[in-house]
Amino acid sequence: MQLNLKNPLVFFDLETTGINIVTDRIVEISYVKIFPNGKEETKTRRINPEMHIPEEATAIHGITDEDVKDCPTFKSIAKSLATQIEGCDLAGYNSNRFDIPLLAEEFLRAGVDIDLSKRKFVDVQTIFHKMEQRTLSAAYKFYCNKSLENAHTAAADTMATYEVLKAQLDRYPDLKNDINFLSEYSCFTNNVDFAGRMVYNEKKQEVFNFGKYKGKLVSEVLRNDPGYYSWIMQGDFPLNTKKMLTTIKLRDFNNK
Repeated sequence: MQLNLKNPLVFFDLETTGINIVTDRIVEISYVKIFPNGKEETKTRRINPEMHIPEEATAIHGITDEDVKDCPTFKSIAKSLATQIEGCDLAGYNSNRFDIPLLAEEFLRAGVDIDLSKRKFVDVQTIFHKMEQRTLSAAYKFYCNKSLENAHTAAADTMATYEVLKAQLDRYPDLKNDINFLSEYSCFTNNVDFAGRMVYNEKKQEVFNFGKYKGKLVSEVLRNDPGYYSWIMQGDFPLNTKKMLTTIKLRDFNNK
């Protein structure tokens, strides 16, 4: 089944120095851009993370410091990459929990503040786990009846994810071939920020999702404990979390 698209949809996968969205960096990005007319564009880029790639990360994706020492930094490609995904919805495997938050952090570190709030995010892993509870390699075997060669390379994982989503649409009549539906279906959380430090409650109000103020309205905490804002801004929190917290603070200040 071919995807029913209103906007281009970018399937992407990251290979990184680790799994911490605050401190780790991208070493490879690969994407398949699907246009509404069915046209496909693919691209893979190695990136110099400007830090040591731990051996345990290299053991997974096979990329070493030597492999990327002459590659461009993320900052040097950030503007062109932002242009390439502008106006596109995004899809990946475990992307809502890791790839999208980390990509957003890299853009902010590079000084490229792209607005992802209007994008739709389709997480194929979430759909898969809701339906079958397996891994990407098992998903590829189950849905596509093929073995995933070169697993844990960004290019192979990206293309496999794209093929799995199309096969999922073929297999499950209840899955609508609509990005808005798939985005909502593959979302477990109602995050305000990508890391989920703040979430929306049932009244669509922002509440903290961690710490001593968990479940408390963000606006009330900022009003009653101004130091909490400073603590977060000076702490080891994702840049996207700090950006969204500042947006809420400025909104409430302007509404006084």
